Amino acid sequence: MASIAERGIQYLRSLGPGLITGASDDDPSGISTYSIAGASAGYTMLWSALITTPMMAVIDGVCARVGAVTGGGLMRALCGIMPRPVVLGLALLVLFANTLNVGADIDGMAASAHMLLAMPTPFWVVLFTGVIVVAEVFYSYRHFARIVKWLCISLFAYVITAFVVHPPWLQILGFTLVPHVVWTASWLTTLTGVLGTTITPYLFFWQASMTVEEAQDHSAAEKPPAPSAKAIADLHADVNTGAIYSNIIMFFIIVTSAATIFVHGGTIATAQDAALALRPLAGNLAYALFANGIIGTGLLAVPVIAGSSGYMVAELFNFPEGLHLKLRQAPGFYGVILLGLMAGGIMDLLHVDAIKALFWAAVCNGVAAVPLVYAIIHVSRSQALLGEWVASKVATRWLWLTFGLMLLSAAGMFASWIPGL
Repeated sequence: MASIAERGIQYLRSLGPGLITGASDDDPSGISTYSIAGASAGYTMLWSALITTPMMAVIDGVCARVGAVTGGGLMRALCGIMPRPVVLGLALLVLFANTLNVGADIDGMAASAHMLLAMPTPFWVVLFTGVIVVAEVFYSYRHFARIVKWLCISLFAYVITAFVVHPPWLQILGFTLVPHVVWTASWLTTLTGVLGTTITPYLFFWQASMTVEEAQDHSAAEKPPAPSAKAIADLHADVNTGAIYSNIIMFFIIVTSAATIFVHGGTIATAQDAALALRPLAGNLAYALFANGIIGTGLLAVPVIAGSSGYMVAELFNFPEGLHLKLRQAPGFYGVILLGLMAGGIMDLLHVDAIKALFWAAVCNGVAAVPLVYAIIHVSRSQALLGEWVASKVATRWLWLTFGLMLLSAAGMFASWIPGL
């Protein structure tokens, strides 16, 4: 029998792709969405974290199984079950959303750095883009994964900030355990944004491909061996930890903005607005923690978003792919990553409206997520692909619930664009 300490060490060692995937979901654009949710709706959306946590865990768990069992990424699996024109359309939609996300996130990082150190915003755009390019393209997978894993710690800034502002915890507990729904267009639109920001297509592709990378990093064989029951258990422990961690951070961001901005009748449009609003209400410490958190999460999330584009395109056109390869070995894979990062940086230097970019990225992600989740359901039940590791009945029910909510969310969004409705 292993001791508690040994089990704890084994658990920590199992953390990797799932933790990184979950933490990267709280990117600067996600932080903006959660901050707006708390500032505009108070604590009324806190209960959503209890639903989005298992949703994220189940979807990312299926994607991780695809990587572990098939030895390939999600795009390769989708090409086997969907018509190629449909797959190409989805890929273009996700690529467009990823590029907008990268640009909006780098812009958010640069704006936050400018608030802390008054260097010109373009300087920070170029610096952050350059740092991310070097870390993702020119470092080995082992070094890159280690760097990104440590960046997950930056999200604790939002947990600390929530305690600094002294919110009413008993009231928060009530809103968390008892669902509250406000039947107004603005509240429902914000909830749609929260769901769309949490269940994001780029996470699906990244999770599957990073699971493959992790297996290759620990195996000398060209194709890693079939996973054991213990390996699958460790994989799900990693994925579940990432999902729980991501949604805890979401929870505390909403708490922080609700306890400060909402109760004082303030309004915000970005995460930077939230940081600025915190300074007079909660002091310089909360302001600095919130702003630094945006920079840290951006350094974590932007490589994930750009990397997911690289994996997706490489699998679609059968390019050599993987962060374990050097630039000369996988020029197409790294070329997609570099183009995505450069396009995002140029978008910021040209002063493209970051708020509109975030909006359209959310629109694309929300639309793309619906058919992708539907396809993932079929992948999860395919014995030809997953063999004995097909999804359980409970996991399948959660997948269908996720599909239904995302479908209703997208339909509601389109309906809101029709005059008179």
